[in-house]
Amino acid sequence: MAATQSFAFIGSYADADGPGLYACAYDAETGALTLLDQADGLQNPTFLVPADSARTLYTIMESKDAEGRRVGAAAAYRFDPDAGRLERLNDEITLPATTCHITLDRTNRFAMTASYHGGMIGLSPILPDGRIGATSDVHRHEGSSLKPAQTQARAHSVIVDRNNRYAVVSDLGLDKLFVYKLDLADGKLTPHSETSIAPGSGPRHFVFHPELPMGYGINELNSTITVYGYDAEAGALTVRQTISTLPDGYAGENGTADIHLSPDGKFLYGSNRGHDSLAVYRVDPANGRLEPVEYAPTLGGHPRNFGLSPDGRFALVANRDGNNVVTFARDAETGKLRPTGSELQVSKPVCVRFAAL
Repeated sequence: MAATQSFAFIGSYADADGPGLYACAYDAETGALTLLDQADGLQNPTFLVPADSARTLYTIMESKDAEGRRVGAAAAYRFDPDAGRLERLNDEITLPATTCHITLDRTNRFAMTASYHGGMIGLSPILPDGRIGATSDVHRHEGSSLKPAQTQARAHSVIVDRNNRYAVVSDLGLDKLFVYKLDLADGKLTPHSETSIAPGSGPRHFVFHPELPMGYGINELNSTITVYGYDAEAGALTVRQTISTLPDGYAGENGTADIHLSPDGKFLYGSNRGHDSLAVYRVDPANGRLEPVEYAPTLGGHPRNFGLSPDGRFALVANRDGNNVVTFARDAETGKLRPTGSELQVSKPVCVRFAAL
């Protein structure tokens, strides 16, 4: 049996006439990336998700409908790890508004997309040959909240729980997290519960703890992280703590973006755009609450998404305005980050995802 290799895939802001999706070899000893292939023909492939077992990956993109209106779409790619090459399988319109996030259920049978501009989410089947199929279900949120960016619903991400029973949707426009029940037999998402947080927070991304009955959401508009208790049986979230992503005394502009837990669940990381840092927290193993550790500079402007390597040794940060993906070594005992000196130059990177093949 061939040894498992790790790869990293990068999404970016890009025009369709240039490269926007990148496949890289990942060196597990140094955290360095080596560019293997790049794909063009994609308008703003800003977020992607790999399906390890099928050697496929799915990226959002912008497209146009029959009337010429901008819509959300997704493209499916096959990745050959031996040749290091990407092969486009198909693309399909997913939502009637441009999208910002895509994820897969834990069986890799369905993709879920979120539209910030449309305030909606969609469910699309993954066909047996790996192509993405026509959307089978769409839900649009309604309402508004406090700040200028919150004049309408703005669904920003969909995250599936460990049991593949429920999915959490962070709606930045409504200051709410929606829990949907996954009905994969019928290709449906069923609204199940809602949790409101402080007006003006702007929930953006969410992550479940790998062991504790907890979830963590990063809030873009007020630069905070909310800690939630999660009842996996009931499919319900309860607010437990809210903590700033910024150091005391910082008065500049900032908006948060991405959030990840270390594989062992001991540390949590969130990205600051403006302060241009990763906020690092220790997770209390007894109650899941957060304690600040450090605010590590990302060595590039506007760090959007970032990825922690599967073994937890490195963090790779996509700095949109720095046009670089910077590698940081992660101390497993303290959670702190140290730049390794390795970085990959690519245009406007905003997403980094790992796959072990």
